[in-house]
Amino acid sequence: MTGPAAGTAGHASPVPCSAPVRGGELAGGQWRPDAAGTPLLAVHGITASHRAWHHVADALPGRRIVASDLRGRGRSAHLPGPWSLRDHADDQVRLLDALGIDRAFVVGHSMGAFVSVRLAAAHPDRVAGVVLVDGGLPIPHPDGLPPEEVAAAVLGPAIARLEMRFADGDAYADFWRAHPAIGPAWDERVADYVAYDLVGAEPELRSSSVAEAVGQNVLELDGSDGYEDDLLALPAPVDFLRAERGLLDQPEALYPRERVAAFAERMPALRVTEVAGLNHYTIVMTDAGAAQVAAVLAPRLAVADAAASVGHR
Repeated sequence: MTGPAAGTAGHASPVPCSAPVRGGELAGGQWRPDAAGTPLLAVHGITASHRAWHHVADALPGRRIVASDLRGRGRSAHLPGPWSLRDHADDQVRLLDALGIDRAFVVGHSMGAFVSVRLAAAHPDRVAGVVLVDGGLPIPHPDGLPPEEVAAAVLGPAIARLEMRFADGDAYADFWRAHPAIGPAWDERVADYVAYDLVGAEPELRSSSVAEAVGQNVLELDGSDGYEDDLLALPAPVDFLRAERGLLDQPEALYPRERVAAFAERMPALRVTEVAGLNHYTIVMTDAGAAQVAAVLAPRLAVADAAASVGHR
């Protein structure tokens, strides 16, 4: 395999990778593909791509990190539905197979945390451990809303963006620079993430995320269809990092502290880390957030490395 590509300002860039899955090729990238130790499989959020993991990759030097664009997003947007959490989990296994990875440690952000839980439940032999970053705990649907309105209620501007069109790349960058959660954290890695998401032709450029795929996945975040049972059955420990601020950097978090505490009482395996001052995006897409994610991941990865070493003796 080739080594990592040189990134902007000394940051590593992911090497493209792919895997055959239902309906075509799953796209993605990996940082430091030749690094030793337990690989880290990183699963992005509901309208994101593998480029969301730039900062975490920089915070874990020397670690192989593998991340796909989930079905219906990024360069995997062409893959057909259904796009369920179980479908995403199966795609991750195909990615591991294609890259020759027997077992990986899994970290998921936002909806990616839900995919991580489904993956660990369905394929425990492929998962060395799980860390959930501001996602993975059930999010109840707003009371009284019909299914077709749930996505807009839960995601707000994130779902509205999928219907927007942009004249050129600068217009899309300006949209994100004005975003209250991401704009203040703008750097060259965020700029790359934004540019990667843009598809189509001028002046009708748009986000790569497929609205129908996003809509299907939003409905699955309430813990139904056996998901909550899968979560509660995960072996200890399961780390959960809670961002203090929300999707628009508002003081109201995606996960209220009281809801997390109540769930932790039901799930002894859950270890909660409070991440102060950061929002749902900056918990992974800033150096400050990535450092806190890496601080939780590093000891878990060391344990996984030690277990793998014993297993190979």
